[in-house]
Amino acid sequence: MRARKREEMHDVKRIREEGVRFDEALRYRGVEEGVSARVIALDDERLRLLKERELLLEERNRLSKEMGILAREGGDSGEELRLRVQEIKARLEVLSEGMKDASDRLEALLLTLPNVAYSDVPDGDDESSNEEEDREGAVAEDQDLGLQHFEVASALGAGLMDFESGSLLSGARFVVLKGVLAKLERALSQMMMDLHTEIHGYTEMSVPFLVLPEVMEGTGQLPKFADDLFRTNSPGGHYLIPTAEVPLTNMVRSQVLSRSELPLRMVSYTQCFRKEAGSAGKDTRGMLRQHQFGKVELVSVTCPEDSESEHERMTECAKEVLRRLELPFRSVKLSKGDMGFSAKRTIDLEVWMPGQGVYREISSCSTCGDFQARRMGGRVKREGGKGTEYVHTLNGSGVAVGRAMIAILENGYCGDGSVKLPEALHGYMGGMKAIELEG
Repeated sequence: MRARKREEMHDVKRIREEGVRFDEALRYRGVEEGVSARVIALDDERLRLLKERELLLEERNRLSKEMGILAREGGDSGEELRLRVQEIKARLEVLSEGMKDASDRLEALLLTLPNVAYSDVPDGDDESSNEEEDREGAVAEDQDLGLQHFEVASALGAGLMDFESGSLLSGARFVVLKGVLAKLERALSQMMMDLHTEIHGYTEMSVPFLVLPEVMEGTGQLPKFADDLFRTNSPGGHYLIPTAEVPLTNMVRSQVLSRSELPLRMVSYTQCFRKEAGSAGKDTRGMLRQHQFGKVELVSVTCPEDSESEHERMTECAKEVLRRLELPFRSVKLSKGDMGFSAKRTIDLEVWMPGQGVYREISSCSTCGDFQARRMGGRVKREGGKGTEYVHTLNGSGVAVGRAMIAILENGYCGDGSVKLPEALHGYMGGMKAIELEG
């Protein structure tokens, strides 16, 4: 096990060398102008104190040797030397406190700075600058809007999608699924997990839903997004996971992996918990934005030179889910201002929702470079090579189960009180090819 160096969240040496470029790279990511100067100033303070400490340690060692020689020769007691050593000791204590304070302030700043995007990521402050890459599946965008998912559920049978019971049990933005819709949710998660493990080669993982604060910090949820997380009052200050990305990525925390162990490809189906802070008034009807939802998550850990191809591969794995579910979707490259905190590049897959007449996100596939690995201390040692280097991490939804169900209800609704199910789900639904109107 190895402890993470305090300044490893970003490469301070590189910030010193490319300060203007660093500031420009974070321009669209909500970071104040000239942040590199603040980083360098804090690092200068830390280095100044460190240099003074090193000089005083050298002087103390020299004086201690001189005192030893005097003692052996039986000469002068070296009172002046002892007084100077005491002065040095007191100053070293002050310097140690000062270095800790400077390091703490530097770490606190670096922890709040997002990842630096790749050069091919579109400039822009928000989703208006995102770039559509391609579409699959035909949609009639000029037709009258169909029913929304909660309207379809209501048409299928009372209480199948029960928001009143969810609210009674847990408050707003919770739902209870009943009967065939609960079965559909289970079928979707099983179908996705089988696809990713049996066809795509991911290793199935069952992970804790509660993690320690340092684990949240490792993937970038803390400290920046504490308001969006559910924290418990346990002695360890555990958090409920907002995504399985958190525990899966931290599986390589403080580890040095061999080249032969990579790539690691992991998949997990979990419940996810988010406060949805800042989303007041957004998607309040239905299941689009819940505090608890199921998601199949893909995580890869690679050598640096393999992360680009792995990002393409992961995105294709998520696309294949939507193809098998016979859902129209499009691929969108997010702009710098719309990407997540830890991402260097993100491709969103957006599924067509005829009840709203829009595409809605159902998967985000991101490559994070070494950003998370620096925070976690995850490294790789190459065979025959000297030293180690940081691994690269990637994550993607493969996909959000609730939104997949919503898309099936809206796209498969036949208008006669039934919903056509994609062929890929027939076996998981006990041979059922459609959900029929109850009664």
